[in-house]
Amino acid sequence: MISGSRELWRVSSHPFALTRPSAGRPGALSWSVPPARARRRWRNLARRLELPHIELDALHWEPNWTEASTEVFRRRTEEALQADGWVADGNYSKVRDLVWGSADLLVWLDYALPVIMGRLVSRTLRRVITREVLWNGNQEEWRVAFFSRDSLWLWVLQSYRRRRKQYPVQFARAEYCHLEVLRLRSPRATRQWLSGMGRTE
Repeated sequence: MISGSRELWRVSSHPFALTRPSAGRPGALSWSVPPARARRRWRNLARRLELPHIELDALHWEPNWTEASTEVFRRRTEEALQADGWVADGNYSKVRDLVWGSADLLVWLDYALPVIMGRLVSRTLRRVITREVLWNGNQEEWRVAFFSRDSLWLWVLQSYRRRRKQYPVQFARAEYCHLEVLRLRSPRATRQWLSGMGRTE
């Protein structure tokens, strides 16, 4: 998600030409579902636009993979969204009304299932092998990542088709009618769109 009321951010001379923002609103939101290895790109985009980068995972997860209570998670999210412009990534139903309601642009990375699964496998293997430290000291483990009911792989397989049908319905709800939704269906399309961010006419 990207938001930026401090200055006009613009994409031009580009297949996905956009102009923002409306006065007094945060600027945009980037959202990936299911996971699509996009966090680094949103962080870089935030840096290019000189806006804070909000990772919803960092606000949601406590040490030892303990989920923050809904009350705490919503409070943290509300505080983060107070910034005068932001770029956020993640998609939690617990705070969707806060994030989508404050954004102007929602970027949906709607990749094919094989692409998502391939990226999820490579990301998980890298994190497990390198013992990468994630939010609040958490680390992924073989057993949980591959052989448990909490496996993200299992969640993606079970929810992929259902969520692809649900999201357009949610976009059409009255409280989100202000959102401009950009649906990117391949990594190449995402790279092309991001390459144009920040250019002026």
